[in-house]
Amino acid sequence: MSVHPSGVLSRTTHRVPALLRSCHPEPALAVTVFVTALAIAAGRGPAGSAAVAAAVLAGQLSIGWCNDAADAPRDTACGRCDKPVATGELPPRAAAVAAGAALGLCMPLSLLSGAAAGAAHLAGVAAGWAYNLRLKHTVLSPLPYAAAFGALPAYVTLGLPSPSWPAWWAVTAGALLGVGAHLVNVLPDIENDLATGVRGLPQRLGRPACRWLAPLVMLAAMGVVVAGPPGPVEISDWVLAAAAGIVAVAGTAVPSGARSRWPFRAAIVVAGMAVAQLLLRGSDMA
Repeated sequence: MSVHPSGVLSRTTHRVPALLRSCHPEPALAVTVFVTALAIAAGRGPAGSAAVAAAVLAGQLSIGWCNDAADAPRDTACGRCDKPVATGELPPRAAAVAAGAALGLCMPLSLLSGAAAGAAHLAGVAAGWAYNLRLKHTVLSPLPYAAAFGALPAYVTLGLPSPSWPAWWAVTAGALLGVGAHLVNVLPDIENDLATGVRGLPQRLGRPACRWLAPLVMLAAMGVVVAGPPGPVEISDWVLAAAAGIVAVAGTAVPSGARSRWPFRAAIVVAGMAVAQLLLRGSDMA
């Protein structure tokens, strides 16, 4: 039995919007923009920064599609209307194939920055896949987030014309932001996760504890970014840190709907503020 090419093209075109929704576009774009901005500030130049953007986007897409492919049975059982694989718009196999293709692109794109930088980025992407496929079910669930986000400054500085390890405070802030992102990302799904056997650290702690722990972790990241770099701390630094605190507490600790995505969006805003502070210290990251 033959399949007409137009039919294959029609199905592929029809799946594009579902694939775009399935890749977790908000965090994928946010992480890509933030890391590219750091690359520019650190002195990676136009070509190097473009390579960073392409590699980070490919890595984030691979992690997002891997997540939806791996979670397809659970998301379907929970009736997740926001997940194309759960509504039947996107076959789990299509998400898995897209994840593999994005990962395949991520590898050479990462190595454009050099072997050391590429290895750092691919290690972070591997941590994201490890979370999706296994560690999200364990008490070690924050570790992949910490490793993946902590590796991003290394990817930037190891790809400089004179490669060097990033400053401790850049890695520490990245790791803390990753843990905070994990806590707020899980908040809307804690009950569904527990019902389907996912018992990561946030699920074990429970919603009330995570609502308060998440802003504290994000504020710790902001504090490291402000106090860690060499030189005096300016008033503008403290103002930015205070603004980040208000956003973190308002978005996470203040009660909202159980399935609200505002805590996660607040985390993105806080991460953006931390990156803005890093941009002022871009040359000090290495």
